[in-house]
Formats: sequence, C-alpha cells, structure tokens
Amino acid sequence: MNNNGAINKIRKIQDSIQFSGTFYAKSMEHILTGSYGFANRSEKIKNQTNTRYAIASGCKIFTSVAICQLVEKGKISFDTKVKNCLDIDFPHFDEGVTIHHLLTHTSGIPDYFDEDEMNDYEELWVSTPMYHIRMLHDFLPLFENRKMKADVGSSFHYNNAGYIVLGLIVEHVSGLAFSDYIEQFIFQKAGMADSGYFEMDELPERVALGYIEKPNGGWKTNVYSLPAKPASDGGAYVTAKDMITFWDALMNHQLLTEEMTRTLLRSRAEVIEDIFNGYGGYMETNQNGVVKYILMGYDPGVNFRAVHYPDIYLTIVVCSNESEGAYDMIKGIENAIL
Repeated sequence: MNNNGAINKIRKIQDSIQFSGTFYAKSMEHILTGSYGFANRSEKIKNQTNTRYAIASGCKIFTSVAICQLVEKGKISFDTKVKNCLDIDFPHFDEGVTIHHLLTHTSGIPDYFDEDEMNDYEELWVSTPMYHIRMLHDFLPLFENRKMKADVGSSFHYNNAGYIVLGLIVEHVSGLAFSDYIEQFIFQKAGMADSGYFEMDELPERVALGYIEKPNGGWKTNVYSLPAKPASDGGAYVTAKDMITFWDALMNHQLLTEEMTRTLLRSRAEVIEDIFNGYGGYMETNQNGVVKYILMGYDPGVNFRAVHYPDIYLTIVVCSNESEGAYDMIKGIENAIL
C-alpha cells in the first residue's frame, strides 16, 4: 500500500478512537508518522513528531540491554546469583535467584505492584508519597521484606520488582547511577538524543503531560500517579523516532555483539500460545520462528506499544499520553501497512 492510502486508514482509526499521541513506522521503503491530540490540554499545545512521551514498562528493554552489556564485559553472568552481586539484604528471598530469573520474570520474588492483587498503580502512593521515589533504593521498602511469591524458577509471572533489582545490579557493578548508565551506554551510543530519565517536577521542553480521564468525563494529569523519577522497571521518556533509532541500533549491533543480541532476543518462556518472553520482552512466533518482537507499557496517563518485524525490517512505534489507545492504533497501522 502507498503512504497516502495507509495514512488515510490511520486517520480513520484516529477519528474512531480519538487517539492522543504520536506514531512512527519505518520499513526499508517507507516512513509514516503522525501526531494527534494535546501534549498540554490547558494550554492547547499539540503533540508533535518530536514530542517526548513516558513509555512505562516499554523501557524495561533498556535495563535488559544494560545487563547484557555488563555480561559481555565479564562483570557478571546470567547465572550470577543476586546475593553475590548486591550488598542488599533480602531476608526472605530464595538464595538461588539469579539474573536470568529476574530477566525472565521467573524469580518468584515479591512484586511491589502485583497486578493480580492490585488494579490501580495509583493505589501505591496512598501510603508512600510518590515524590520521595527518586532513586532505585527508594523502591526497596515496598518489597524487600516480603516473602517469596512463588518458587524460584517457576512459571512466568510478570514482575516489576525484579527489574528494580536488575537496575540496582547495574548500579552496583558499573559504579554509575542507573539513569546515567542508560544515557551514556544506550541512549548516546544509539543516537537517541531526545530520550532521558526526567523527574516529573523538572521536565524539559517538548514533554507530553500524561492524562487520566475522570468519571465525569474531564481530565487530570498523572503528576500524582507515578514515581517522581522513572526507574529501571519503567517510565523513561522518549520520542517515537528515538525508539525507531533504538531498534535500528540494536539490530545493527551497535549496542551488543551479534551473539549477545541473539541471546537478548531469544524466546525463553511461553506466556500464552505463540507468545513468548525473552530477556528483551515479548515475541510472537510461528512454525518458522519469530514473527515480531513486542514492547508495551501501561501506566496511568501512559500507553505505549512497539513492534519490530525482523524478516521485513518493519518497526512501528506508538506513544500515547493517555491511558488507552496505543494498542488500537498500532493494530490499525499494522493492518494498513501489511
């Protein structure tokens, strides 16, 4: 399909769902991009192609790449036990928990936000002021003294706390603050000039505020709904184009060697039929191998989806500054292009 035909289909999707955000699709032959809605509703500042969006758990892959880089340098291995690479006491954690278990969400450690027990991420900050959550260590009181959720090495169970622990490992092994490490060894190496771990009370230019719809149909920002600073389990700010740049850098082996890139992207645990999890996120498979790699992120006022089709080298990124819409938009773009 030509670009005009695809854009017309995408506009129809936007008309039906009133999407707020930016999409960017890149293949060997085509580039499609567009933006809708407002980065700031009260000031009527529109979202633009270069608007920066929070992407929630969509940035867990940055943590995974950082760990893989440290493995390449021989600082740690995937079989390294948490107790041997951190000087933090987790009194109830199984001593057999390894980096591999944390990466694959099979560690069994307690989560600070367990979606089986809690529906709304905002509930976390009723008793714990979110403006105090600015460093990885600030998350520890939320889970460090809780008992194991499941046996180590058990089946896949999505776990945010595991990625906080991975971030602490990056800090301990590298000697850098987690955000400094990611910005130096991933963002700068990949050429992601607009991405960063920005504090919500010190946001730079071109950042979209996140919006949550209220029961009465009005809107509020998510300033009281998220930690003050993004962490190793999610929340970094990117442009849609920067995430295209990230996939290009990853698949062209600018961030990891070819062998380690394969390790990052290899399927590890089946989540549901034909959907597997690896060190780098989800992937859809068929009898011939990986159809596409999938990144996703959901927070109050944040919605993110990205897919990369390795065989046809197509990458699609959708960033939204509302709680919903990215999934519908990316499925529509996939249908329009494919």
